[in-house]
Amino acid sequence: MKKRKKLDYRERTRIESLYQKGLTSRAIAKRLHRSPSTISRELKRNICGQCYVAHLASHTARTRVSDARAGPRKMTQALKKRLKALLKKEWSPQQISGRLKLQGIKISHETIYQWIWENKHQQGKLYRLLKRRGRTYRKRKALYEDRGQIRHRVDIDQRPAVVDKRSRVGDWEIDSIVGKHHQGAIISMVERNTRYTKIIKVNDRTAARAAVALVKSLRKFKSKVLTITSDNGKEFAYHQHVSNALDAAFYFAKPYSAWQRGTNENTNGLVRYYLPKGTDFSTLTHKDIQKIEDKLNNRPRKCLGYKTPNELMDFELAA
Repeated sequence: MKKRKKLDYRERTRIESLYQKGLTSRAIAKRLHRSPSTISRELKRNICGQCYVAHLASHTARTRVSDARAGPRKMTQALKKRLKALLKKEWSPQQISGRLKLQGIKISHETIYQWIWENKHQQGKLYRLLKRRGRTYRKRKALYEDRGQIRHRVDIDQRPAVVDKRSRVGDWEIDSIVGKHHQGAIISMVERNTRYTKIIKVNDRTAARAAVALVKSLRKFKSKVLTITSDNGKEFAYHQHVSNALDAAFYFAKPYSAWQRGTNENTNGLVRYYLPKGTDFSTLTHKDIQKIEDKLNNRPRKCLGYKTPNELMDFELAA
């Protein structure tokens, strides 16, 4: 039996369009000449909330394959015992990997690290055998990380000067607000000219989750999303997918330069009035978030001639 090829980006684009129109998995499958199970599985795996975005789905699928390849290989008890013995000699995972390779045993240092961190998550003590056990290690297999740098980052210096003038509607600033014990977060988005604000709760600060939240929140304002400026948080590492989905340019402020996103920083302060530091975001409902958003957008602002952000944005969308 001939095996069908995997879904490609063009097919995912069609799925996005048809799904937004309300078609069922079976109807979409018929349009794409695919089996209903293929489409159903694609939506189940790559949808977030009620939003399916082709760019993010393709990247998520590639990441899943990459993660599977990068994940820890099956190790026998004998190999684990050997690794523990070498770690007790204060050998690094890289030294262990290289030495075992000379002995005909192929295991990468990344696999050893992942095994150690998995052990730590299970309350194990293997990580204490590492020389740098006090160092905070990043998840090494995350594709968007490149030794601490966000890939394809476009600096704010390349942003058009017109953005600084606030003479048009469509330039947004974004950031994340973290909940108690770093559990959960809120992605805040504010338009520089109208001060119109969107806030959305996410369960974690992963790049994929943040990207879906941004696209989901700003899609209805797509015609009024020309640029997006964020800080350098890793939750915005999927900026290219957001940029493609919204057809907007994405820029990053310089590190430790919050003043370059002053409007957003001020907005975060307003949000914190309702959700002070130490608030447990896990208890917040969509209704709670919407209530805060409505208060911010329906409050007269001196800088807007005492008009509200809602009034100005409604005017722009109706124009």
